[in-house]
Amino acid sequence: MLKKIPLHTQIIIGLILGLIYGIIAIKTGIPAWLTLDWIKPIGTIFINGLKMIAMPLVLASLIIGVSNLGDISKLSRIGGKTIVTFLITTVVAICTGLLLVNVLVPGKGLPAETRENLMRMYEGDAGQRAAAAAELQDQSPLQPIIDMVPQNIFQATTDNAAMLQVVFFAIIAGIALLQIPKSKAEPVIAFFDGMNDVIIQVVNYIMLIAPYGVFALMASLIVEIAGDNPDAAVDLLLALLKYSLIVLGGLFFMMLVIYPLLLKSFTKVKYADFFKAIRPAQLLAFSTSSSSATLPVTMKLTEEELGVSENITSFVLPLGATINMNGTSLYQSVAAVFIAQALGMELTLSQQLMIVLTSTLAAIGSAGVPGAGLIMLIVVLESIGVPAAGIALIMAPDRILDMFRTVVNVTGDVVVTTVVASTEGELPDGMIRKNNPLTANESVVE
Repeated sequence: MLKKIPLHTQIIIGLILGLIYGIIAIKTGIPAWLTLDWIKPIGTIFINGLKMIAMPLVLASLIIGVSNLGDISKLSRIGGKTIVTFLITTVVAICTGLLLVNVLVPGKGLPAETRENLMRMYEGDAGQRAAAAAELQDQSPLQPIIDMVPQNIFQATTDNAAMLQVVFFAIIAGIALLQIPKSKAEPVIAFFDGMNDVIIQVVNYIMLIAPYGVFALMASLIVEIAGDNPDAAVDLLLALLKYSLIVLGGLFFMMLVIYPLLLKSFTKVKYADFFKAIRPAQLLAFSTSSSSATLPVTMKLTEEELGVSENITSFVLPLGATINMNGTSLYQSVAAVFIAQALGMELTLSQQLMIVLTSTLAAIGSAGVPGAGLIMLIVVLESIGVPAAGIALIMAPDRILDMFRTVVNVTGDVVVTTVVASTEGELPDGMIRKNNPLTANESVVE
């Protein structure tokens, strides 16, 4: 039966059933331990499987991608286009968030009692994240560059948070392969090319449990949000509904306006076809809240469904998963102003320009893993003089919003990849391929 249902449909069914189960578990008093001890581990195994192959995939694909470009001038051209486009979309996302939050002013309507309850409830967690952010602020301005260069590449490959270090090494290694004798470079390239194919096949195996994994993730998320008080999650989300809707409005604006404009301006790809092609990756991004964990599936879909060449995807997508965080940047700009409004603070134009700058830099330094955006948000808050403890105000709906902004992050990565491929003439007529097993009826799940 499952083999007749496309994978993206199976994932949607898993998400819906997980949501239904979570609500039933809360309302009927099913013990939380039953969900957290016996259902959540399935989702954890699924995420761990994706994370397991993310780092070797980045290493192998980037080395292959750079070495296959043929010359360093092409690398610099593609790299320049990629970084500039990522920066432009990031700034657009931040400005969109600032415009919405300043016009709609959601923080003014937050009741004082709710604000105090939230601050008290999340005081400990806020303090821990503030301490982590303080360490970042005490560092040298050049620390991000220092952190980019690994002391030990083997150690870096064991930590998904160190992906930028692996990206740096892979690019350097790829350039080196271009400059050594071809007879010596070919065996190394063949090794990583074979490794890349093996990893893609492993992706197929992991995707066999995708519907069950997203069911477990959604079910456990609902149960965890409720905690000991089943009505707590509902009350908190209602109190912050306006803030959440503004964030979601900005995210959908990026998805439905900015990204289609980019595609229409630089490619022949119709956005409806584009959206359909990458839907499985978007659903995985939603359920895992991790652009890094979603990367293997994103790369496979971009190559096999959109028809983007491996040369482009293997370079642009790993870089995007590391430095392109459009959804996170938009959320940070809305959250920073919302917190200031809730605390009765008026932000000047210069302070809001500082948000643009720090949010852009934070996007580059933010790891593509769940929750990393909150720590970077504290850096943004401190830069404009807003108390870091204010993040307590937005932590209740953050896990839900994190899921949506990760979808925007991943979609933005693929949009930029498609645009760069089109400008390089490596997108065949802008046509969507129809033979990808991840979206066709003959799904990999059999």
